[in-house]
Amino acid sequence: MPRRRDALVGAVRLVAVVDAAARAHANAVGTVGRMEVKPGSPNVIPGEVFFTIDLRCPDPAVLDEIERDIAENAAHTGQSLGLDIVVKTIWTQPPQPFHPDCIAAVRTAAEVSGYSTRDMISRAGHDAAYVARVVPASMIFVPCKDGISHNEAEYSSKEQCAAGAQVLLQAVLEFDRRLAERLGR
Repeated sequence: MPRRRDALVGAVRLVAVVDAAARAHANAVGTVGRMEVKPGSPNVIPGEVFFTIDLRCPDPAVLDEIERDIAENAAHTGQSLGLDIVVKTIWTQPPQPFHPDCIAAVRTAAEVSGYSTRDMISRAGHDAAYVARVVPASMIFVPCKDGISHNEAEYSSKEQCAAGAQVLLQAVLEFDRRLAERLGR
């Protein structure tokens, strides 16, 4: 065991670092959602591991801090286990806040329609994040069975989808009403 250079042991330690680094900040999340272990044989010491890290937080400074923490721990882990660890950023999407008026319109629309609300932070690459760069935008989430989303098992009932459509309609009307008031119409 002392002579082993087990890449999977190093990867597991870094997965724990990702989790701890994200949990140290209130609005941050860190996910390792994909991992490839090579050679992938039950009785062969893993010589190479590739995994992805997805970090999200509305504060870019926190994201930078988490990335530094992961890189520092990767260097330490590599040194302590005799592994060559490479941390490489392959894609970055800066946080995109939604428009406060749109958020307020959705919140009011849900209340008027008799539904509860909960503010959520999402950076899963939704189209709305791109739209929000050029026009006011927000999002409406409809509950999914067992909280599973972005997955083949995702399911929302017809009634939940209808409720989401009702909130969308009311939000458009509310946003229009607020805009008309501002413009004096």
